[in-house]
Amino acid sequence: MASESNEPSAKGLNPDDLTIRMGRDELILRNRYQTASIVNDFLIGIWFLLGSVAFFWPGWEPVGVWLFVVGSAQLIVRPSIRLAHRIHLRAIPPGRWEL
Repeated sequence: MASESNEPSAKGLNPDDLTIRMGRDELILRNRYQTASIVNDFLIGIWFLLGSVAFFWPGWEPVGVWLFVVGSAQLIVRPSIRLAHRIHLRAIPPGRWEL
């Protein structure tokens, strides 16, 4: 059974890198699962900070509550990203099927 390599290819990219082409430029996201986790953590911090500030004014308390709910729900995303990184589904070519 062949194992996947995380070594860079000839272009210097890992298979886990995500490349987004924008005209003549490329945006390369290295370690896409770790990048997604970092972005998720950053957004959680923003929701909770904005929710806390909203509690300074009574009229904004409902907004603060909803921001806390969004931040709390996003805490579930973090282990989901980690689990998706550990469990990866890929297609097996028909010639390599085993029963």
